[in-house]
Amino acid sequence: MKEIKDIINENKLALSTLITFTRAEHTIHKKELETIKESGLTTAQFGVLEALYNKGDLRICEIIEKILTTSGNITVVIKNLEKDGLVKKNLDPKDKRSTIISITDSGKKIIEDILPTERLEIEIKYHCLIYSSPFKEE
Repeated sequence: MKEIKDIINENKLALSTLITFTRAEHTIHKKELETIKESGLTTAQFGVLEALYNKGDLRICEIIEKILTTSGNITVVIKNLEKDGLVKKNLDPKDKRSTIISITDSGKKIIEDILPTERLEIEIKYHCLIYSSPFKEE
């Protein structure tokens, strides 16, 4: 049976690449968090507003699916966004037990202020990967 050292040595390039990509991902994520926090939002609040901005009115269960979160904190997040006037809740006309969440004009403004900065930063960060990829579209 192979020793751990042998396995590591045989896979040195793969492991080194994994570590490099992981560090890059952490650096990118940290910068994205800074951009979101500068707007006064939490990442969960940004996720909700971004989903509503791009997908339109959604039920809470649909928001949970879109932003890949649990139902545990989403009601608090939506409550705080509603308190700040960034979203509004309406009863679902098709199912009175369900609530439809809508983004307000104030919520749209915040997202429109954040997204160009966020997208530009993402493009800059991933430029070398996009333009050196063998899978890029011609």
